[in-house]
Amino acid sequence: MLIGVLLLLTWLILLIRYPMRAAPISLGALLGLGLVATWVIWQEQREAHRLEQIEVRMQYDAQGCPAGRPLQVMIENRGTAALMALRWDVAAHSPGSDLDLVQSGYDAPRYSGPGSLAGGESWVSCLPLPPLRPGYRASQLEFRAQRLQGHFAD
Repeated sequence: MLIGVLLLLTWLILLIRYPMRAAPISLGALLGLGLVATWVIWQEQREAHRLEQIEVRMQYDAQGCPAGRPLQVMIENRGTAALMALRWDVAAHSPGSDLDLVQSGYDAPRYSGPGSLAGGESWVSCLPLPPLRPGYRASQLEFRAQRLQGHFAD
């Protein structure tokens, strides 16, 4: 922070002392910074729009999945861009409640999906349950994906 203040103070002194030389350079730097900020915002919005087109459904399925992996995950890419990687966290809720019943911590699992999923394709797999708070049965909970992070082919 101290370095930033010193740089700002130095720039201000140069702008006051040599306005004809410092002003064009400052305007060019501001224009460049504005272009970079605009590009970053555009990329983030494009990524967010693509992630909105990914549908992730989860349900507890003890009969259809192996014993150690009873959480059935269905991912559908409803967009046109190919999904290259997807990561998410799982939240568990009692029906009608917004309280997350997953015990979170530094060792909480991060889930990842298909390596590559083209537009219009689906992926189904069984994954392990996240650690739940004591006293709750997984068969009585609703599971949701949250904090999706994805990478798409351009």
